Amino acid sequence: MNYLLEKYKNVRAHSETICAPLLTEDYVVQPVAEVSPPKWHLGHTTWFFETFVLKPFFHGYTEFDSQYNFVFNSYYETVGARVIRTDRGNLSRPSVAEVYAYRNHVDTNMETFLTRVDWNKDLSDTITLGLNHEQQHQELLFSDIKYILGHNPLFPEFKIGKHFPAFESKSSSAYHSIKGGVYEIGFNDQGFSFDNEHGRHKVYLGDYSICEALVTNGEYLEFIHDGGYTDFRHWHAEGWDWVNKNKIKSPLYWHWIDGAWMNYTFDGLQPINTDEAVCHVSFYEASAYAAWKGKRLPTEAEWEVASDHFHWGQRWEWTGSAYLPYPGFKKAAGAIGEYNGKFMVNQMVLRGASAATPPGHSRKTYRNFFHALHQWQFTGIRLAE
Repeated sequence: MNYLLEKYKNVRAHSETICAPLLTEDYVVQPVAEVSPPKWHLGHTTWFFETFVLKPFFHGYTEFDSQYNFVFNSYYETVGARVIRTDRGNLSRPSVAEVYAYRNHVDTNMETFLTRVDWNKDLSDTITLGLNHEQQHQELLFSDIKYILGHNPLFPEFKIGKHFPAFESKSSSAYHSIKGGVYEIGFNDQGFSFDNEHGRHKVYLGDYSICEALVTNGEYLEFIHDGGYTDFRHWHAEGWDWVNKNKIKSPLYWHWIDGAWMNYTFDGLQPINTDEAVCHVSFYEASAYAAWKGKRLPTEAEWEVASDHFHWGQRWEWTGSAYLPYPGFKKAAGAIGEYNGKFMVNQMVLRGASAATPPGHSRKTYRNFFHALHQWQFTGIRLAE
């Protein structure tokens, strides 16, 4: 099982590499409920391995701190009480140093465990799930760190180097046509997948066309300049309420300064690059833009069927599909069963991946999901008709 040990070391190291440029003060900030402090992400991903692997399966393991189950449990009702999400930023203790000591304690024991234990498939699957869970949090680290620094009035840079590849630029003028018929979607391959991808099934699609590229900043600016945020005709009623209540006038991190649009990036505040794919838009905005263009968002089935015909991976792409279970979906027993199924209500599906997605963590069947108002993820727009 050396491959699993190597994978474990690589994934765990990558989380710490992402956080390496942070100052101590950056680790503890929580500007809004959906953004967790980086310190909490590092502790929570460690708690997963201690709770679901070491404590039940490693005889003689010594728990690092009995209070950490309360501090770092996220939403697992089966495992017990927890700090509510909105209070994570109030956790001045444990300190950043103590969280890293916790990671070291668990990693040392996990590495010993991975070289000694007699394996079975269930145990291997749990560890693999934990590694994929940590990769999800690595992407959340990027999005949450950007939110924390992007709402600092100094707009500081975040030195991430090669760990965050540059976005590609491309026009979005060409459409690829897909002939209607019966297709199959869902995971049907080797390797890891989440339970919400399971239940490969047939879907009937009518004829449709899907854009071969994402909507760019320049194209989105045309929507803004044409009064897109002030014309109710483009918006769902709920989206229109959201725009007016929150005074939304642009994608997240865009700022109108001295007569020009500026964009907060990991390189600090920069002029809008009109050729880049637009980023940090909500489902409401994606849908309104599509309506303004006389187009629509693809369904998740349309996206998956057509995905071999266009480049994806720059942005998580909003679809017009509600996040619901595939036919035959069943939640696993115990805490692991709380991973995806409990969230299958009032959320929209995103497909693809983003520049923040860790290497090896994307596939065309991956079903990401967020509430329609959220902008802080690396989300973009692909049109269909």
